Amino acid sequence: MKNSLINLFKFLLFLGFGLAILYFVFQKQQTAYLEECALKGIAAADCSLIKKIIADFKSANYWWIGVVYLCYIISNISRSLRWKMLIKPLGRDARFTNLFGAVMIGYFGNLGLPRLGEVMRSVAVSKYEKIPVERVIGTVIVERLMDVLFLLICIGLCLLIEFDTIITYLQKWQEGKDGGNNLLIFGALGGALILVVGWLFRQKIMASALFKKIFNVVKGFGEGMLSVRKLDNPIGFWLHSINIWFMYFLMTYFCFFAFGPTADLAPKVALMAFVVGALAIAVPSPGGMGTYHLFIINLLALYGVSEADSFSFANILFFSVQLGINVIIGLIALLILPGMNKNYHPEPLAEEAKIL
Repeated sequence: MKNSLINLFKFLLFLGFGLAILYFVFQKQQTAYLEECALKGIAAADCSLIKKIIADFKSANYWWIGVVYLCYIISNISRSLRWKMLIKPLGRDARFTNLFGAVMIGYFGNLGLPRLGEVMRSVAVSKYEKIPVERVIGTVIVERLMDVLFLLICIGLCLLIEFDTIITYLQKWQEGKDGGNNLLIFGALGGALILVVGWLFRQKIMASALFKKIFNVVKGFGEGMLSVRKLDNPIGFWLHSINIWFMYFLMTYFCFFAFGPTADLAPKVALMAFVVGALAIAVPSPGGMGTYHLFIINLLALYGVSEADSFSFANILFFSVQLGINVIIGLIALLILPGMNKNYHPEPLAEEAKIL
């Protein structure tokens, strides 16, 4: 009973956090939209952001939204097949349907509590494939390490391709003509100071609990990467990893075509939006609610998209995927997996049975 109340409190807390950010963003955009209408000579009574969003949803090209869904399904097929490769050394040739269903249950769970989905999908696979849950969680950790690696690669690509735009974004937060240069100078000096202090006090730092914790995380990351070499098909593993993140990029790019004001944006903008969106979803709110909208609005403004249109785009992509597919398929998986596994009795692989 106590745990249920704690989980309910956490759910309400994170949901409230997400809704509060979404409300804040909406209020800010409503004010900006009213000012835009005033400049165009449109009466305030005829200028409702809610009505605009509804109209934008109605005018969206749902053929392209369908393509976005297809990319999302393909990415999760690759994620399930990649997960299957990680589970096989545990002694199970896990059913694809169980893995795919568990992945979708995980996304559904993350809408309630951040990271709850990782536990839910691990428990589901543990239950249906008869594998100790702690072993399944180990494979999920390796999966997440791979995701962090590919996110860092994508961030690096953004810095390489759109460095000037990123600097422009940073400059807008600085006051004065030389604000951007001052930011770079202070950043360089701060980095140099950290290196000097770190070297002078290296022994005390290395003996600290915080350093050991960070070192263990980095060590675990390296071990997770090296464990991929032990798989039967490491090349296939890497190809599935590339495909997962390429499909994520295509989801954002194809959604641009679904909405008139973003239809002409270049692929590099989609890369930026995809990476910024991924970082926003990492913030502890249900699926990135509110934070995703805030990040996307600020980004697309750099490319000439009005804040009101950026807000509509963020809603179209966010709610199409999070509510239009994660909730529906997640609930379907929760309902049908028990029946699909009613007479399923997984057998250990002969060469791996001893580890179970």
